[in-house]
Amino acid sequence: MKKHFLSKYILLPLALLMATSCGKDFLELEPKGTELETNFYKNREEIFQGLVATYDVLGWEGTDGWNMLLGLLNAASDDCHAGGSDASDQPNWVAWDNFSLNPLLGPQMGLWRKYYTGIYRANLILQKIEQVPNLDPAFKARTIAELKTLRAWFYFDVVRLFGNVLLLKEPLSSSEFFNVKQANPADVYAFIEQDLTDAKNTPELPQTVPPSELGRITHGVASALLGKVILFQNNNGRMQEAASHFEEVINSGNYFLTPNYGDIFKRENEFGPESVFEIQFASNRPGDYDCCFNSGPVNNSTEGNYSVQFFGMRDYAGPTFAPGWSFCPVTTDLANFMQGDPRFQHTIIDGKMLKQQAGASYTTGYQNTDYFIRKYAPIAANQATDGEVALAWGDNIRAIRYADVLLMAAEALVRGGGNEGTARQYLNQVRARVALSPVDASVAGQNLLTAIYRERRLELATEGHRFWDLVRTGGASEALPGFTTGIHEYLPIPQQEIELSKGALVQNLGY
Repeated sequence: MKKHFLSKYILLPLALLMATSCGKDFLELEPKGTELETNFYKNREEIFQGLVATYDVLGWEGTDGWNMLLGLLNAASDDCHAGGSDASDQPNWVAWDNFSLNPLLGPQMGLWRKYYTGIYRANLILQKIEQVPNLDPAFKARTIAELKTLRAWFYFDVVRLFGNVLLLKEPLSSSEFFNVKQANPADVYAFIEQDLTDAKNTPELPQTVPPSELGRITHGVASALLGKVILFQNNNGRMQEAASHFEEVINSGNYFLTPNYGDIFKRENEFGPESVFEIQFASNRPGDYDCCFNSGPVNNSTEGNYSVQFFGMRDYAGPTFAPGWSFCPVTTDLANFMQGDPRFQHTIIDGKMLKQQAGASYTTGYQNTDYFIRKYAPIAANQATDGEVALAWGDNIRAIRYADVLLMAAEALVRGGGNEGTARQYLNQVRARVALSPVDASVAGQNLLTAIYRERRLELATEGHRFWDLVRTGGASEALPGFTTGIHEYLPIPQQEIELSKGALVQNLGY
């Protein structure tokens, strides 16, 4: 959508739909612009605008403060610390980093509102599309498949973040509002799987898209996400099922590993051969700091990727990079773990070496280690030329990479009692790309699974996967200081939402 179909269509539906996320009511499910909205979404063009507005929520990062999930997940993991200028810079980030979360402290409010806004938008357009007469059947089927995949994406994140969430399958009226109860996570997962199955079984959902539609959901996105949803539920009896979805992606012939690992995250290689799905951002929508400091809960006034600014070195002067705000300094644990691996230089900036060899300088921030994220670092040549440049980084997030699919397939095969030779083949494809020796047949069973998990950390470091990998494999309490099993798998339900719900919402255990 960035530089493709998002920027052309985003303004009108945002104006109509923004009311669903800016109010003070519990979830604000009844839009303030009801009369205007009633008269909209009456034809193909207007439905398409609603679809694009639903995609747009994927990139929201300024909801109730700075709530970039990529950065927050990095800070919550053992890949990075919270960072910033000092401990008081972003208390919500620090709280997740050291697991001092409570119902009023943490990023939960912004994340809750973001995802339920996305869910509302998907539900609304799914409802409206059925009311449009004489709609082209192929357009309708594809749009429904995309909306269901987006709704599944939002629900997958929200159920992993909060556990006991509201399962809203359609827009609610105000009279239905306070009757909503939290659903069992198993029911939420079942709903997600049904949405993704419906999308996958839609012939009109394409295998590939033309350049003008890059960023739209394809069959591969739905398949990869469905496999991941099953994998995350940790039922070994279903791992072969998960593997089958991943292998649909692998066997499609639509994706392959970028030959040079260092090229994956370059701006010019967005939508590269191993990008199954990217969350898009743009530098061509000037905005200001109202994105995160306005009086209402949602603005997101630019289409920029704020994480890029956060990850940069504070007050940096030197070659290649632009100054940033020193969040998510890489832990010495990750830096030591990656020493000697060919991916180190493309994953981690060694600040001390940069000072010594290039004469660079920067101000050390909170929890400084002199190691910084390289994959989403602010590159000086990529700076916007208009507006508040710190908020206008147009770097896409590689949300699903083919390498991730290969490693998830390998894991699912081993855990499900499948063909370990095939699992090793998938693992070794990832290793061969960076000229590492293959894992041989002597590595089997639990040892093979350990090798796959090790490779995931090396391959996907600082991409937001590590925290959830630790949670789902039971390694979080050992790897993360302050993490308490049975509590910190989830964020607290926002206290503001509990109070506004008048008892409809119940707080998560331990908070």
